[in-house]
Amino acid sequence: MFGRSSVGLLVLTATWSLAMAPVQAFDETNYPDLKGQWLRTAAPRWGDPKTAPLTEEYRAIFEANVKDQAAGGQGTDPTYTCLAPGMPRVMNVYEGMEIVVTPNTTHILMDHIHDSRRIYTDGRDWPADVEPTFAGYSIGTWVDENGDGRYDTLVVETRHLKGPRTFDSTGLPLHRDNETVIKERIFLDSTKPDLLYDEITTIDHALTQPWSVTKSYRREANRRPIWREGNCAEGNQHVEIGKANYFLSAEGYLMPARKNQAPPDLRYFKQTSQTSK
Repeated sequence: MFGRSSVGLLVLTATWSLAMAPVQAFDETNYPDLKGQWLRTAAPRWGDPKTAPLTEEYRAIFEANVKDQAAGGQGTDPTYTCLAPGMPRVMNVYEGMEIVVTPNTTHILMDHIHDSRRIYTDGRDWPADVEPTFAGYSIGTWVDENGDGRYDTLVVETRHLKGPRTFDSTGLPLHRDNETVIKERIFLDSTKPDLLYDEITTIDHALTQPWSVTKSYRREANRRPIWREGNCAEGNQHVEIGKANYFLSAEGYLMPARKNQAPPDLRYFKQTSQTSK
């Protein structure tokens, strides 16, 4: 009779066979060295607002935003309430950036609100149904552009975004239809391995033509850097009621955010009169 010990031996033999089967290991030497902490090299501005190729409609929206900000408002910038900046704005890199390359996905990690990205490099096509997000859905391909047999450039396309989003805190707007398409080429400087570039082209209905900018980042010299957490909600004193922005005082009282601002609608609060003794 076929006993339990025989069954156990077969299972053990099968386990050994699987363990000894050839496994295609991930060879990180085929990819550029992106380890460490990357920091932006310039102010977190997308480009010159004067030369931004905005349509007439969105140029008017931007100019109204500038006037509102000058008067103490927030204009079209939605991040004061701690909404994620979204793509492409996250590539302004508000906190240190870490890039982790795996066989099927390249992760861009940033501890600022929800700025981290996941770029799929497994050859997949665009999904038929996907929920839009601020970071969008990114598909990338590693390519060998200089022909030395190693990957040197990550080519990425991002779609399926949601808003509201702006290019930066100046309020440069993206179209409300959120049909933005973003294309990137991410690569190291050929002579300076601690300098990283991201060539970003934004295709958006708020623009008269695709808008290309190049962002650059430097690698922190300390290979054991300090990673800071950018928790926007902690200590944020902005309060949005309806479509109006108010401010919370140090004592916890609601304050106007701009001169002569009307108070919010208090119809659901019982009004009491206070008389001094």
